[in-house]
Amino acid sequence: MTKELLIKFLNDHCTDEELKQVVQWIKEDSLSSGSKEWGYGEWESIEYQENENLPDDETFQSLLDRVHHKINIANYNKPYKPAVLFTTWLTRAAAILLVPVLAFLIYTLSQVPANNSQYSDLTIDSLEIVAPTGSKTFIQFSDGSEVFLNHGSKLKYPQKFTGNTREVILTGEGYFKISHNPEKPFIVKTKNLDIKALGTTFNVHAYPDENIVATTLIEGKVMLERKTYSQRKQSIGAMVPGQHVSYNPGTGEVFSSKGDIEKYISWKDGKLIFKRDSLVQIADRLSRWYSVDIEITDEAAKEFTYTATFVDEPLFHILALLKDAAPIDYRQIPRKQLPDGTFSKQKIIIEKRN
Repeated sequence: MTKELLIKFLNDHCTDEELKQVVQWIKEDSLSSGSKEWGYGEWESIEYQENENLPDDETFQSLLDRVHHKINIANYNKPYKPAVLFTTWLTRAAAILLVPVLAFLIYTLSQVPANNSQYSDLTIDSLEIVAPTGSKTFIQFSDGSEVFLNHGSKLKYPQKFTGNTREVILTGEGYFKISHNPEKPFIVKTKNLDIKALGTTFNVHAYPDENIVATTLIEGKVMLERKTYSQRKQSIGAMVPGQHVSYNPGTGEVFSSKGDIEKYISWKDGKLIFKRDSLVQIADRLSRWYSVDIEITDEAAKEFTYTATFVDEPLFHILALLKDAAPIDYRQIPRKQLPDGTFSKQKIIIEKRN
């Protein structure tokens, strides 16, 4: 293995043969003592030659955090292109310092148990994109298909789609616009539900801490398949444009409605739309949208419903409007400093007003 080849790999400039060589080295030899000594030696050489341009030990973790942030947050209006993120000495440093990380990730992906159907189809070149809390991320796939990821969501997908299907794994929420290809259906895999499309536009809501997996079809056609306890797939049926389907994996219940789908997809345009939604449903969405914990302590307050649209409104402005529209009140719980120096998440208590 050479430094030059690793740099080409990180910049996505490898030929197919070079890519096979890198993958084989990472799987078989990258964690050996010889490879580690080589990596450390290359790093020391870089540090000696370009010491003035390199960060010191105290700031290096901050640097890596910024690199990670840039890699995972694509420009909202442009396709994701990780190659442009590495420049000059940073590329050479990353080629050496990320060797253990690359080895660990690829080793982990290659060692996933075969009976875990959610991850068994991942390949060596799988990528993972994360949309941090408070931001949305745009991704364009190699086939021209696109997805917007909502707050706190992540997506795993291959650099290039191969085989008879185009498969991605979603955790959270994504708005998909799929390029038509009748020979290769596009499958969005979630923990409990698979959504299969040929060429269409649809939204998938599948956060792991919620009991419901929901799909909203804007145009085209999709097929829904749920996963049984034996990991077999069972067809739920086909959806038609304007339909919203929610599936409860715990009970097996399927709910369907037609029309009025804007409330399920408006998040990608920065809107929060509520139509006859309970205060519990609103609190759940606000909690995720603003990265806070909202707790409703009064059972009677949970039954209040609202119809409203908010566009880029501050959280406490929304809470004040909810308070004006129904007999509720809210209060903030001071954030606490944790042992590691960070602070706990903001907590808000909602209760019925006497």
